[in-house]
Amino acid sequence: MRKLFTSESVTEGHPDKLCDYISDSVLDACLSQDENSRVACETVAGKGEVVITGEITSNADIDIEQIARNAIKEIGYDNKDTDIDYKTCKVHINICKQSPDIALGVNKSLEDKAGESVASEGAGDQGIMFGYACDETDAYMPLPIYLAHKIAKRLTDVRKQNILHYLRPDGKTQVTVEYENDIPVRVDTVVVSTQHTEDVDLNILRKDIIERVIKEVVPESLLDENTKYYINPTGRFVIGGPLGDSGLTGRKIIVDTYGGYSRHGGGAFSGKDSTKVDRSAAYMARFIAKNIVANGYAKKCEIQFSYAIGVAKPVSIYVDTFGTGTVPEQELVDLIYKRFELTPRGIIEYLGLKKPIFTKTTNYGHFGKIDLPWERVIKM
Repeated sequence: MRKLFTSESVTEGHPDKLCDYISDSVLDACLSQDENSRVACETVAGKGEVVITGEITSNADIDIEQIARNAIKEIGYDNKDTDIDYKTCKVHINICKQSPDIALGVNKSLEDKAGESVASEGAGDQGIMFGYACDETDAYMPLPIYLAHKIAKRLTDVRKQNILHYLRPDGKTQVTVEYENDIPVRVDTVVVSTQHTEDVDLNILRKDIIERVIKEVVPESLLDENTKYYINPTGRFVIGGPLGDSGLTGRKIIVDTYGGYSRHGGGAFSGKDSTKVDRSAAYMARFIAKNIVANGYAKKCEIQFSYAIGVAKPVSIYVDTFGTGTVPEQELVDLIYKRFELTPRGIIEYLGLKKPIFTKTTNYGHFGKIDLPWERVIKM
């Protein structure tokens, strides 16, 4: 049976990703001075303005405005006429401390209050989180999102290295993969929309993107004479970034995870410290799913955790191996309960989530990068 599946990615200059990066930069700045910082930082960006809001409880002494300007500069935004200028944009800050009602449940779990043996903080919110892995790529990621991220990253690299001097920071990619009996066999379609300067010839841009971006990262064996390329299909993309469209933290949750190939619990990642299980439990679910596949228990695996605010242990654990498992799924659930401490404190300590590592995650996916602690392979 043949089928097509499509995933998209965006560059770090996309207005939503700009906001994610500012929020994660604030988080890392807090953690670099105070590893116990509680951070829930949201950013919105529009025409010439950035607003940073949320709740921060920390002993860190940071300059949030300067952090935001540095992040905008690092991405490459310096033109108020086409996107945003890090030097002249307005930065508004509206930060308060974490709600005492939330802190009441996070600081001491329901189990602790009941005198149970669980000495741990409670979950920072209720919610469900999914983790996924498969053997389609060496990164244990689905091929469509894996390739979409690689193209988006290459698009940024050729801009920052001045290989294609006419590119600007904003951009999106999309990859459609053809599957035969659930095995990826070829790339059917690639879509790239990239911001550019006013003076570039679009025919040159389209040729350059195919030859110097797409074909540099997509294996030749996956491309054929029937592969379709749509490069800047509207014909023009000069106005971009927050000038072309507003940006908001947490609006690219499918880009951040598995490109729609797996389910998503709905919680965003960026700007949140790891007492927020939206982030930490999603990382742990990915870690366990990846190791189930890497250890040969299944060819693909999806894990769901659910939490209640103020309660340390997950309310439920669900495992689906889609008929590819070598052991019963209930055995995998039992193994997870036995092997891993899935309280917020247990996850944070196991994965080392008090370290300022989160700007590494912001762009080109939170999963599949070998240098992140939830991507290591262990013996299970």
